[in-house]
Amino acid sequence: MKRSVLIAIVTAAIGAAAVAGIVARPFILSSGETKHTHVVAQAEPASAAIYYQDPDGKPFYSLTPKKTPDGRDYRAVPRHADINFNDPPEESAAAAPSADRKVKYYRNPMGLPDVSPTPKKDSMGMDYIPVHDGEDSDDGSVKVSPGKIQRTGVKSEPAALRPIRTVVRAPGAIQLDERRVSVIAMRAETYLQSVADVTTGTFVKKGQPLMEIYSPAVSSAAAEYVTTLTSRTTAGEPSYGRGSRQRLMNLDVPDAVITAIERTRVVPVTVEWSAPRDGIVLERNAVQGMRAQPGDVLFRVADTSLVWAMIDVAERDLGSLAVGQPVTVRARSFPTRDFSGKIAVVYPQVNRETRTARVRVELTNPDLALLPDMYVDADIEIGGSESVLTVPDSSVLDTGSRQMVLVDKGEGRFEPRDVKIGRRGGGLIEIRSGLKDGEPVVVAANFLIDAESNLKAALKGFAEGAQQ
Repeated sequence: MKRSVLIAIVTAAIGAAAVAGIVARPFILSSGETKHTHVVAQAEPASAAIYYQDPDGKPFYSLTPKKTPDGRDYRAVPRHADINFNDPPEESAAAAPSADRKVKYYRNPMGLPDVSPTPKKDSMGMDYIPVHDGEDSDDGSVKVSPGKIQRTGVKSEPAALRPIRTVVRAPGAIQLDERRVSVIAMRAETYLQSVADVTTGTFVKKGQPLMEIYSPAVSSAAAEYVTTLTSRTTAGEPSYGRGSRQRLMNLDVPDAVITAIERTRVVPVTVEWSAPRDGIVLERNAVQGMRAQPGDVLFRVADTSLVWAMIDVAERDLGSLAVGQPVTVRARSFPTRDFSGKIAVVYPQVNRETRTARVRVELTNPDLALLPDMYVDADIEIGGSESVLTVPDSSVLDTGSRQMVLVDKGEGRFEPRDVKIGRRGGGLIEIRSGLKDGEPVVVAANFLIDAESNLKAALKGFAEGAQQ
């Protein structure tokens, strides 16, 4: 092929490449000469869209032009407006240090605890970042760029005076009021002539007959009392019959029986024994025809119109409880019903295994819905109406031995500050010292600022060591 023809072909190829936006590279001719062609590629328009996004900012995208259901065009996103996680150019420019500021040291670009007093590159060839005067304050605060604050979702809220009220929830069980339990037992040898149709669990009223008994000791005391009342010598002297009447009372004869003896002047063969109080029959040992020895329990009757709720409260909550505090009790058998009472006794003993203490709550039970040994859940409201300095509980960084908040000083600067906390409740924490009313504290993403603060403190320590 002739040389002129070859040159023409190469020139045509270069022209086509230039039209397509391709930069020509050196070509070597068949004669060995190297020809350099300098063709400027057509620059891509700055407004060229790389994709299209929903005009309302919703996460809907398209590679080609598209319209919304209501007829609006998708927004074209050029290359320079694509997603970028770096600080905006204007922010970086505003933060750029002036030429007369002194460089204190250079820190590792990857955030590692490595600094250098002179410019340096890391193992990947990245330049160390200069740290100028004023960028690392000596007051312990940390400065975060507005872009990072916005991206990490940092939020602040002022400390305020508010009351803290919280509820202690604890399980428990219903027990009988030990002051409202009566036992029917004979004080002398007795024979049971008949027993009323009363069984365990039956509700009885005070004065209701339970059984008829014959007791030689009771009959003898009744005969002596009748003799004293009918004697011509002692009938007019009340003091003479006092001893006989007292003997009947010592044998626990019901008052109604003694009154009947005084009225009729007749010694009863059998004595009718009645219930001493209103209540539920818990125990029935009486059997018709049996002989009961002194001290044998024949009936046990309990008044359940007032019961106790024995609540097991955790040891950590004991300091917040006091006698007289209102308590709301919910029985698991009646989940929609509340029983109200007050703390009557806080028992002075902690269970060694469960680390709980017993709290006794007295509850009225007019319809007898609460039964002995029934499980209940108690809500004890603690806290007063006085206002204390509080912050949201999310703002406190608690390491166990140290509690800290991040005070928002404005313009992206945050100061870590130690505080002493008190009570908790309702999403709030009491601040007893270290903070003033109205000072804003970080309530969201504070752990990110704390991490950056610790990193900058470590870098500063390394820098001071390197300079020495």
